[in-house]
Amino acid sequence: MGYGTNPMRPGSRTTALALFAALAAPPASSEPPMSLSTDAAAQRRERMVERQIRARGVTDARVLAAMAKVPRHLFVPEEVRAQAYEDYPLPIGARQTISQPYIVALMTSLLDLRGGERVLEIGTGSGYQAAVLAEIAGSVHTIEILEPLARTAQQTLSELGYRNVQFRVGDGWAGWPEAAPFDGILVTAAPEKVPQPLLDQLKVGGKLVIPVGAYVQDLLVLTKTATGLERKNIIPVRFVPMTGEAQREPEKP
Repeated sequence: MGYGTNPMRPGSRTTALALFAALAAPPASSEPPMSLSTDAAAQRRERMVERQIRARGVTDARVLAAMAKVPRHLFVPEEVRAQAYEDYPLPIGARQTISQPYIVALMTSLLDLRGGERVLEIGTGSGYQAAVLAEIAGSVHTIEILEPLARTAQQTLSELGYRNVQFRVGDGWAGWPEAAPFDGILVTAAPEKVPQPLLDQLKVGGKLVIPVGAYVQDLLVLTKTATGLERKNIIPVRFVPMTGEAQREPEKP
């Protein structure tokens, strides 16, 4: 559900604040509507993978295969489907967005999945990121605070045949304790600080990939070790804010 970034070249750390305009009025497109079975959609995915993802340094074969397989155009509203494989985020309703393809691939790759893992996603959105994760992980637990989005995502993923995704409507700040521990946790909305419950629900060796900050945000990878946490800053990003508990004012003593 993030705006993401729009690197202009491999390795760029430029935050594309101009993407706000793209969300308000996506560029017009003359591309015809697509269906899951069309060769055109598959060709656009391949082009997306090569030009937007591999060219920017994401080389994990599992991630590239997932990005080339999942029909992104089925996770966006009909009126913007022709733009589904372009290099920018798109609105999905309820003032939320689907992140640009590069950001989805980058965040997935940062989890360092090898197959068969248990993964938690905070912020289901349209379900696209969950589908990409489900292509690699053994099971995906995904939480969405906005019920209409959650129901639509669940229907889309069910129609596409994903059986390894579990859904919950609720506040992602608290995670999913009864399903923990997780090998990886991926968050698609930005809190101002890292939620402690998510750290508590990571396995030792597991990774939390999360955008953190208010207006200025950084994409972080936090790896849980036997003695604490290892933190790595990846790139500046721009995501929608995490809502619910994340937005509550701290109580004054």
